[in-house]
Amino acid sequence: MEGYIPRLRRRYDDEAVKKLTEHFSYTNPMLVPKLQKVICSLSMKEAIQNKKLLESAVDEMTLLSGQKAVVTRARRSIANFKLREGMPIGARVTLRNHRMWEFLDRLVSVSIPRIRDFRGISPKGFDGRGNFSMGITEQIIFPEIEYDKVSRIHGMNITFVTSAPTDEEGQALLGYLGMPFTS
Repeated sequence: MEGYIPRLRRRYDDEAVKKLTEHFSYTNPMLVPKLQKVICSLSMKEAIQNKKLLESAVDEMTLLSGQKAVVTRARRSIANFKLREGMPIGARVTLRNHRMWEFLDRLVSVSIPRIRDFRGISPKGFDGRGNFSMGITEQIIFPEIEYDKVSRIHGMNITFVTSAPTDEEGQALLGYLGMPFTS
């Protein structure tokens, strides 16, 4: 594993850095935006009654991220939802380095093209600081998950944290990495 560089990381180093430097006229190579981490999270209101659903969701998230997912718990009690503070309600995983690049590569090249009636990702998910968040409605777009073994179809949120100071630079970075934004 030593010396291994993920395919998308090589693409970033070889192509994206040059294109970003030309497009935004960076004078210092340290100014070129980088992808810092990818955060995948999900929340299930059904987990209040059925803890097995949350366990299967954690297993699925662990399978598609390559890293053990952490169970998230409710921060406060909400009586109308029969939710108590500390109850398990979702799962989250933060990917960095090789796992981040591998996950992004699989997401862009394999999973996103499997979305039904896909016309591109809306660039409205940027937060003003170059970070991008998107939602996926079905976890079965990932080829790692076997459709027959899925107990419940659920979605997830994916956040790409970049070092880009503006949304325009963040969108250019993700675009050069292959993210299919709508124009």
